[in-house]
Amino acid sequence: MRKQHTEPFLYMQIAARIEKQITDEVLRAGDKLPSIRTLCRELGHNMSTVTQAYYELESRSLIETRPRSGYYVCLPPKKRMAVPNTSKPISLQKPRHQDDLITRVHKDSTDPEITLLSLGVPDVSLLPIAKLNKALIHATRSLPGSGTAYDQVQGNEKLRREIAKWSFSWGASFNEDDLITTSGCMNAVSYCLQALTKPGDTIAIESPAYFGILQLTKSLGLNVLELPTNPITGIELDTLKKALSSNNISACILVSNFNNPCGSSMPDEHKKEVVKLLQHFNVPLIEDDIYGDLYFGSNRPSTCKTFDESGLVLYCNSISKTLAPGYRVGWVAPGIFKEQIIRLKLNHSISSTTITSEVVADFLKNGRYENHLRKMRQTLYNNSMKYISAIASHFPEGTCVSQPLGGYFLWIELDRKVNTLELYETAIKHKISIAPGKMFTLQDQFDNCLRLSFGLQWTDEIEKKIKLLGTLIKAKI
Repeated sequence: MRKQHTEPFLYMQIAARIEKQITDEVLRAGDKLPSIRTLCRELGHNMSTVTQAYYELESRSLIETRPRSGYYVCLPPKKRMAVPNTSKPISLQKPRHQDDLITRVHKDSTDPEITLLSLGVPDVSLLPIAKLNKALIHATRSLPGSGTAYDQVQGNEKLRREIAKWSFSWGASFNEDDLITTSGCMNAVSYCLQALTKPGDTIAIESPAYFGILQLTKSLGLNVLELPTNPITGIELDTLKKALSSNNISACILVSNFNNPCGSSMPDEHKKEVVKLLQHFNVPLIEDDIYGDLYFGSNRPSTCKTFDESGLVLYCNSISKTLAPGYRVGWVAPGIFKEQIIRLKLNHSISSTTITSEVVADFLKNGRYENHLRKMRQTLYNNSMKYISAIASHFPEGTCVSQPLGGYFLWIELDRKVNTLELYETAIKHKISIAPGKMFTLQDQFDNCLRLSFGLQWTDEIEKKIKLLGTLIKAKI
């Protein structure tokens, strides 16, 4: 009688070898695997065998395919951490402002020896500097007066037309007349708040919230109602509905995609419901979508503006996080509030920057922006995997980390014994800058939380800094 053949299928052998490399961390989270064709050539196997091996590894959540890019190593199961809890802000009679701390953290960027894990800006190596320089030269040659003249108040017409075309990907139906250019996204948000509110009014926002928005509301004399926010799905709809029905709210501000700082993204059904609620209560929504183009999935996410039929959504965006922070090119689609925004812009700045608006318009028109974004998204995704893997390896057990599907940020929840303001003071002595959780609220919360940016290119030095940060945290428990 012939001996039964017990050798595993060939594709299983290949999958097992790759799995061992992942387990032994020869291959790490975010690493790109060889293409199927390359592996076929190296191993001498046919494409169906290698493809089946990759499918097997995908089914075990060890690798994943990225659109138009290939296969990448996922975070190993043993390193996967829980996400932070949904926030539970409790309003204080005297809100706490962290202006001094915010100023200090910003000042860290002036010291080249400090590793900036705190600020959400793209590493200069991620930006197409040479192409931008060529576009600047072209703009000065093509514009009247070499770009020294004022532009029209509503902004560069070519730029507005290209933005309108670009927005088609997420379901907008803009034309150039619907848009007003601004000096970045925060300038757009500022105009919107000034158009919709007066000192003493109350606005509703997510919690945690971007500290820049908190500072802006303070400067305008507004009251802020922070609402519970889930680190995966964003603002809690039940509490938003309750707030709208029981409070005299003048406006709402939401970062619907890849929120800063917690990385949450509202599902489409939540965006639809938010728009429906705000229309019912006749409350305008200022939507900050500055991270929307930095998605890690196959498609650009929609926005609340996608589902807006009443014109109550004022949509704000810019290229400050994607292309050129210093160009200060942003825009707003203000819906039914267009005349108020134009009047504010005329009073405050008259015109947007002529040359940089022309450069961004050309980048959009010639397809350079999308080509650049495709590479940038992949780098940021790989960075996020590397950073999360390092945090899982070096931070204390029980650490919770957000799992963003785009953007720049990781929101980290530590043991309650750890005060991240004290951690900041210790870390900065080691030339590491972090963003303590206190920066993202006016309430008494997030003392044990921090935000880390993965905008810096991943290097061995970054891993050493994260390891050191983990050691400093463990010393405080």
